[in-house]
Amino acid sequence: MTEVHNFGVDAISCHAWNRDRTVAICPNNNEIQVHKRTSSGWKLLETLEEHHMTVMGIDWAPKTNRIVTCSADKNAYVWTQKEDGKWDQYPAWVLLRINRAATCVKWSPLENKFAVGSGGRVIAVCYFVSENNWWLCKHIKRPLRSTVTTVDWHPDNKVLVAGSTDYKVRVFSAFISDMEDAPGTTPWGHSNTLGTLLAEFPNTPNGGGWIHSVAFSPCGNKICWVAHNSSICVADATKGNAVVRLYTEHLPFLSCIWIGSNNIVAAGHSCMPMLYSVDDNGQIYFASKLDNTQKKEIAGLSAMRKFQSLDRQARNETNDNALDSVHQNTINCVRRVSDHEFSTSSLDGQLVVWDLKLLENSIAGLKIA
Repeated sequence: MTEVHNFGVDAISCHAWNRDRTVAICPNNNEIQVHKRTSSGWKLLETLEEHHMTVMGIDWAPKTNRIVTCSADKNAYVWTQKEDGKWDQYPAWVLLRINRAATCVKWSPLENKFAVGSGGRVIAVCYFVSENNWWLCKHIKRPLRSTVTTVDWHPDNKVLVAGSTDYKVRVFSAFISDMEDAPGTTPWGHSNTLGTLLAEFPNTPNGGGWIHSVAFSPCGNKICWVAHNSSICVADATKGNAVVRLYTEHLPFLSCIWIGSNNIVAAGHSCMPMLYSVDDNGQIYFASKLDNTQKKEIAGLSAMRKFQSLDRQARNETNDNALDSVHQNTINCVRRVSDHEFSTSSLDGQLVVWDLKLLENSIAGLKIA
């Protein structure tokens, strides 16, 4: 059902996969480690060390085999692999022109540009200039009022969604006339001007919490997001930008992805991935916890004996602080690995790969379309 991988004792703050299942992780510092799976376990291929402060985001473009990273040092870099298989230790520079930390980064579907969110109330949409061998950017500023925490791309490569700490999710035109043909029409609208606001959604009518993660559905007609008030929301452009909100009983989620067109996997401070579904009426409902791990009780330890042991402060259990989950700390990143797999990384230092087909077979009544 799951594959649990450890890369050391450090927390993993973010990770990204290549199509050959090579993985790039940040061990909660200024480094990016590239690991490859071998018959004897994981092998560290490279450590990328150009950043001077904590890496905030990693994304790997599988078609062009380029890694983009951003950091609290206000910089972003694009890393390429040389012919000998080694990664270039002098990455292409990205001219971000921001005065606060770069907080998140995401490649576009065509991998010819990427978006960087920042603490300076700016989104930098970056594109390559071959004459100078660097990446330039154009800024989206208004009406952003606070730190941009998350970004995602529409499948058409010209529309961008962003969430921020002003409690709002916004959809922008990300069209760059210098390098692209005119955009077609989408349910969100279209514009020939970068930064045109196509839609705006408050997390709740009265504000809500910080937006932690946003994601376009595979068809691009829906957006889901999770926020710090333990809510999960879906906006549907085909229904007049109608928003459906669900206030959950769980601790706040930090990351979310779509699984198909009607299922969402979200994870965060509850330390396990949860599955939510959207029904035919557009309503969100909780489908299942995707982690059915259970603690192993010490043989012969009854409830009364357990209470007496705790009451005397003489614990008989060696794992009485363990959670009923694979992860033992906050999950901060959820990624797709393949059509039937997704992965989670956590502050406990574990990277876990979840197989959707095996989950369906192991959890009674679970159906993932």
